[in-house]
Amino acid sequence: MDRIPILRMGKILLVTIQIDMHDKLAMVLQDDLTDRIVKDKAQGVLIDISALDIVDSFIGRMISNTAAMARVLDAKTVVVGMQPSVAITLVELGLKLDGVRTALNVEKGMELLDVGYRFDRR
Repeated sequence: MDRIPILRMGKILLVTIQIDMHDKLAMVLQDDLTDRIVKDKAQGVLIDISALDIVDSFIGRMISNTAAMARVLDAKTVVVGMQPSVAITLVELGLKLDGVRTALNVEKGMELLDVGYRFDRR
């Protein structure tokens, strides 16, 4: 079965979704991510969806629910790289990503998380 890798960068977990999400994969990711938040004592979760062209209502709810679970586990969530078509679809579906902050790219997302990880700005 496909799994989406979860990388640890200090106090942050980074999830980059590079493949089309289907419902079962979304649920596995949700379980894996909540387990890793606890195991790694993560303070932030950054989810990069820049490779996704389409997000349906189930995937949108999964992102919102994952952020709510992370919040209960004391971790902030930021979604980065949202394509304009995805943003339009989420608004047209009436989905509100409560508790989910968004940023245009990974660097800005890390700044929003503000949990001690800094980019080197030479």
